[in-house]
Amino acid sequence: MTLRIYYGGTFDPVHAGHLSVACEVRDALDAKVYFVPAADPPHKGATHADAHARARMLDLAIAGEPGLKVDRRELLRDGPSYTVDTLRELRGELGPDAPLVWMIGGDSLLALHTWNRWRELFALAHVLAVARPGSHLEAAAVAAVAPQVEAEIGPRRRPAESLNSTPAGGLAVFPLHRERPESSTELRRRMAAGEPWESGVAPAVAEYIRRNALYGVRGVTPASL
Repeated sequence: MTLRIYYGGTFDPVHAGHLSVACEVRDALDAKVYFVPAADPPHKGATHADAHARARMLDLAIAGEPGLKVDRRELLRDGPSYTVDTLRELRGELGPDAPLVWMIGGDSLLALHTWNRWRELFALAHVLAVARPGSHLEAAAVAAVAPQVEAEIGPRRRPAESLNSTPAGGLAVFPLHRERPESSTELRRRMAAGEPWESGVAPAVAEYIRRNALYGVRGVTPASL
């Protein structure tokens, strides 16, 4: 059975780093990766592009890329995008035996205890934490920053390659091979300041941003792709 990995975020905008992470995880774990754009992320401020635009940019970014898909379910649900609600919905669709993985960044792992009903996540899915080069997600490092998180995940730690063997309950760390410099925050700053930014996103995404005058990009007549 192909492992299903769900990658949540605002993707505001989706950039080359997001795609690189998804492709690296897909290839290493022989998985399908589903981008799940959040409508109203509880842990971040308001998004800068609306839900339709962010989802459309994801469509454009992954076009022709096998094993990558966009799941719009959080955009169709009212209220905050709580991961536990999304996973409960997915578990209901996939049944009790299908391996299911929610992928997060290493910084999110250290703040996992601030998430809504965070301990319930493990009853519904595995959690895969992506570690950037130089980041420290080993047990001692996590315990020093977020002892309650390590107390929960310590007995759950396992290799990422083993996640497909059980439906839920595991925590794996996936080390990236190289650092990605892209940042949605930095890209938005560059756009607003009129600095070069196009190399940080897929060409089709750059064209969509220009044509729709998103993120402060000026001198373009808004149009719909």
